[in-house]
Amino acid sequence: MNISNNTALQEQIQDLKAHEKIIGLVPTMGALHEGHISLVNFAYQYCDIVVVSIFVNPTQFNNSGDLEKYPRNFEKDYQLLISNNPKTIVYTPSINHVYGKDVKAEDFDFGSIVTFMEGQYRQGHFNGVGTVLKRLFAIVKPHKAFFGEKDFQQLQLVKKLIEITKQPVEVIGCPTLRMSNGLAESSRNYRLTPAEVEEASLIYKALFQAKTMFEDFTISEIKTSIQDLFKNHQVLKLEYFEIAPTSTLVPAQTKKTHLDYRAFIAAYIRDVRLIDNLALN
Repeated sequence: MNISNNTALQEQIQDLKAHEKIIGLVPTMGALHEGHISLVNFAYQYCDIVVVSIFVNPTQFNNSGDLEKYPRNFEKDYQLLISNNPKTIVYTPSINHVYGKDVKAEDFDFGSIVTFMEGQYRQGHFNGVGTVLKRLFAIVKPHKAFFGEKDFQQLQLVKKLIEITKQPVEVIGCPTLRMSNGLAESSRNYRLTPAEVEEASLIYKALFQAKTMFEDFTISEIKTSIQDLFKNHQVLKLEYFEIAPTSTLVPAQTKKTHLDYRAFIAAYIRDVRLIDNLALN
């Protein structure tokens, strides 16, 4: 079922809730792939009905060219979702439905979790993400919302957003779906040639190398080793590689025994920016 009107969506959800159905939300910007489908299927393990929103959010793009280039193919996305599970509600609001006349990002105090990595290289991005999610949660009023661990920094931000806004939504992280060569499923992969997709497998290899080194080497040694992998690479340009505790997402210089750490990476192939992360311990 495709619904673009907020009132119609809310009536449908109220009816489902009256019948004690658990509602899940998977927010997307379209250009759906198997990674999104794995999120939807993961959500169905917890929920009776899943709402998938498709909305290309203007306030989270710090580059208007990226916003224009973002792939849009609603018919294909809709068919993919409905053939996967016909119960799914596909919510396709207009900018007016989500923002009204006030299309601008709010300022949130997310603290250290947005200071580095994506927060550092994509100024304003996370305020745009927080703004649209706050609004989508208010419109859909789901019991649970599902986000992929590929965007781990965003996942932590959503948990913080719920803390700040006190919206009654449980946020659940879902494992990253990978291609056979290890590359994380992403809408951006569709802008790569088959040869570039193979080259991009270095991103996962780098993360896995960091994981195998983590116990026996210092953070500085691991970072140097990963930077060396990319130093003279013909296709991939490393933007950042960091190791950070999951609690703060502040890049670490030394390891502490009681903390969980992840490695975070961003790299370019031409103008296509790819990100990924992996738990280290």
